[in-house]
Amino acid sequence: MIHQKLGSRGPEVSAIGLGCMGMSDLYGPADRGESIATVHAALDAGITLLDTGDFYGMGHNEMLINEALSGRDRSSVIISVKFGALRDLVGNWIGYDARPAAVKNFLAYSLRRLGTDYIDIYRPSRLDPSVPIEESIGAIAEMVKAGHVRYIGLSEVSADTIRRANAAYPISDLQIEYSLISRGIESEILPTCRELGIGITAYGVLSRGLISGHWSRARQGEHDFRAASPRFQGENLEVNLALVEKLRAIAENIGASVAQVAIAWVAAQGCDIVPLVGARRRDRLAEALGALNVKLSPDDLGAIAKALPPGSAAGERYPAAALAHLDSEKRRLRG
Repeated sequence: MIHQKLGSRGPEVSAIGLGCMGMSDLYGPADRGESIATVHAALDAGITLLDTGDFYGMGHNEMLINEALSGRDRSSVIISVKFGALRDLVGNWIGYDARPAAVKNFLAYSLRRLGTDYIDIYRPSRLDPSVPIEESIGAIAEMVKAGHVRYIGLSEVSADTIRRANAAYPISDLQIEYSLISRGIESEILPTCRELGIGITAYGVLSRGLISGHWSRARQGEHDFRAASPRFQGENLEVNLALVEKLRAIAENIGASVAQVAIAWVAAQGCDIVPLVGARRRDRLAEALGALNVKLSPDDLGAIAKALPPGSAAGERYPAAALAHLDSEKRRLRG
């Protein structure tokens, strides 16, 4: 496993991270035993970065990670936690809370569920429009000073917010969607992070399975939020699956799977970018790890750029209601 520093001030992490959300929430039923076995397989393969959120399964995901790490060396794992999303009794999203008091409350609960006395990277899941980002970051900084948090990250925020947050306390990384068909960060957000020495942990590198090479219309199941995602609906899905077939032809020429090429493309965009893969089964994890052995040549990258240029995907990456909460998208949406 290759390791790299996460930004200029962040921890050293594996070149690929494991996103654990799907083991508890939003992608339909998951097998608990297989999820834990997948975490174990990731750790055994040298993955050190585990990403979660306190609202994934409303605490379930943190408790799952606690169980999976039982008997393991805590110091060998980098746990990244997002906080602040509010949900009701049936799991609906009802807002965000990043007030200083809420920061400390959420953190206390996460530490208990994870069974640890510190979190490696702690980050607001979204910008709370009612709270200046400096106040939220300042509260986390107090927890850094107290030893309960080691690094501060951000998630899905704009370049302006990144600058303000970084001025309040050095930011290790920005977690944000980045894939062959989600490239909005390239114009302003990614250059800003690079200017400030902030790393990128890229989620959605397979666009929630859409560009994995395994997706078909028949796969949309009950309790799977992708059923409401614009890119998975109607004609949009047909357009996007046609893009996948173009990528499949390139992957076959390279001698890799579609998913491996998609992950390798993200990794090839810079040594400051760490792809997060949302595998919740060992076979999918093994496939994702194979991306580390895929070295894309200039000709490969040129073929991919021609087949899937920026803006080629049909549909937004989130439904309109969710998109409205993304500080990272507000400038584009206003434009």
